[in-house]
Amino acid sequence: MTERREVLRALILAGSAALSPRPADAGVRPTRPRRPRVLSTWDFGIAANHAAWERLNAGGTVLDAAETGARIPEADLANHSVGKGGYPDRDGIVTLDASIMDGDGRCGAVAGMEDIAHPISVARRVMEKTPHVLLVGAGARQFAIEQGFAPENLLTAEAEAAWREWRKTSRYEPVINRENVDYRQSLPGGKDNHDTIGLLVVDAQGRLAGACTTSGMAWKRHGRVGDSPVIGAGLYVDNAVGAATSTGVGEEVIRTAGSFLVVELMRQGRSPQRACEEAVRRIVRRHPDGAKTLQVGFLALGRDGEVGAYAIQPGFTYAVCDEEKQDRLVSAPSFHR
Repeated sequence: MTERREVLRALILAGSAALSPRPADAGVRPTRPRRPRVLSTWDFGIAANHAAWERLNAGGTVLDAAETGARIPEADLANHSVGKGGYPDRDGIVTLDASIMDGDGRCGAVAGMEDIAHPISVARRVMEKTPHVLLVGAGARQFAIEQGFAPENLLTAEAEAAWREWRKTSRYEPVINRENVDYRQSLPGGKDNHDTIGLLVVDAQGRLAGACTTSGMAWKRHGRVGDSPVIGAGLYVDNAVGAATSTGVGEEVIRTAGSFLVVELMRQGRSPQRACEEAVRRIVRRHPDGAKTLQVGFLALGRDGEVGAYAIQPGFTYAVCDEEKQDRLVSAPSFHR
């Protein structure tokens, strides 16, 4: 009789456990078969994706692939918003920001760094060679030189000419989706004035990494830092869930810890798409006018290769690279039509 009671008690407890609420982490959506994939923001992400994909296929890690891809726009002198060739601040000084992170939580970043052409590689050295996450300004530059990076003048003749033209009026005028116009067209006077490349990678084992690099808003106040080098704002990666990155006005992304928010929403069970949508809506709700003159976009990648993207305004595009196609460019849906 006693033994029968114990059996019944065990059955009742098991049934109660099945009916009880699940813990938050149990809300993670079941993963589909894993699929290697590289994503990045904007049209110049296509070339970055190619480099990252080749590195991954050559046996590189997801971190290798993320760094390799991000270095492509950093070296493109025609790109006025990333790396060498980026437009300067209002004092005529080019300062660069970057962050890198893998799915195990390792991360590194630099901000406001002068004279070093590849901030993404310096950010990786910060991650691997120091106990720190973020180095800034003169300290970041000093560290880079100690690590063997050669200082050079980052202000190109084209960027300097645009800056001198801007100084005639000194009007600061961010323009929505300037990123989506042909970035090879120089527009003196401040129109080509903000952008980022955020790049996300997942391999066949579901391992993730990401990179984010920018020269920030053109004609910004000297010392201004946006979301790109801020872990959790411009970039966040978690092997258990997925990864996210952002583009647009960095101050708004920082205020909502945007990329971290997207990943946490995915952890709660939302798809990458739904997570990006909710993160955008939270920004919109903070603005009485519905953020009608503001652009922020999020790009997310699940550990199974599922993609999500959403922006406040139409016009945000992102590049996708996988085994099926290496040069796909997609227009993200948006809150405002």
